[in-house]
Amino acid sequence: MDHKESFLRFLRIEKRYSPHTVRSYINDLEQFVLHLRLNNKSGAENEISSHDVRSWIVALMEEGYSPSSIHRKISSLRAYYRFLRKEGHVRGDPLEKVVLPKTAKKLPVFVEEKTLDRLLDDCEFEEGFRGIRDRAIIEMLYFTGMRRAELTGLRNSDVDLESATVRVTGKRNKQRIVPLFNHFALKLKNYARERDAEFGIPAEWFFVDDRGNKLYDKYVYNTVRRYLSMVTTIEKKSPHVLRHTFATHMLNRGADLNSIKEFLGHANLSATQIYTHNTFEKLSKIYKQAHPRA
Repeated sequence: MDHKESFLRFLRIEKRYSPHTVRSYINDLEQFVLHLRLNNKSGAENEISSHDVRSWIVALMEEGYSPSSIHRKISSLRAYYRFLRKEGHVRGDPLEKVVLPKTAKKLPVFVEEKTLDRLLDDCEFEEGFRGIRDRAIIEMLYFTGMRRAELTGLRNSDVDLESATVRVTGKRNKQRIVPLFNHFALKLKNYARERDAEFGIPAEWFFVDDRGNKLYDKYVYNTVRRYLSMVTTIEKKSPHVLRHTFATHMLNRGADLNSIKEFLGHANLSATQIYTHNTFEKLSKIYKQAHPRA
């Protein structure tokens, strides 16, 4: 693929994709090129046909890839050909008539309200700075719905405890302002005091590890998993589950979908609508239990 490097520059500079996302595009395109070589194809963009793409899909299915993984790989290839057409390198699109395998929509995993209440009201956190920070991590994720990377990327300048707001930098450097509960802002003030007493000069990063350095993703994951394990047996216990929990609880309590979209930093409403399925499941259960003729 002759124009792959210029495409990757486009993703990094113009689209501002993260290194992890760009790496995924690279892997997908390289995997497609390898498939072409194994089938004695040159890999030249103008010579690739829809048959080549379909044969790759079949090969991926035979290798055991899930429909969602195949969708992502084809999406990478589709984005590459959109770029090539825009730059005038190709005229046709070998993906135009390609039909993808259907994916089963998975409902977001979330924690019940009573379970979260038990964690935040009854569970013992460690004494001192470590316990204060760990509680602040879990509450920040659940009270705001932010992503793990957004939490570790918070700088001191992003957190305004006087106005009880936090500026969150999401995907593609898109920023949003999220309000904080007043009582939670007071807890965060206490955390900041403990942090500065522990490590001296205020750090650049709002959340720090046990040495005063920027908090790393794995620590957040392990912390959430450890504390959720105290109150729930659900298999998935990641920071993203707290994000799902925030959205589901808000929706169940009457928040409108557009508001939740803004809180979560979704680019469009379709990404937020998946949470309505959980709400419908709950309504359906209540209906069947409560209606005398159900």
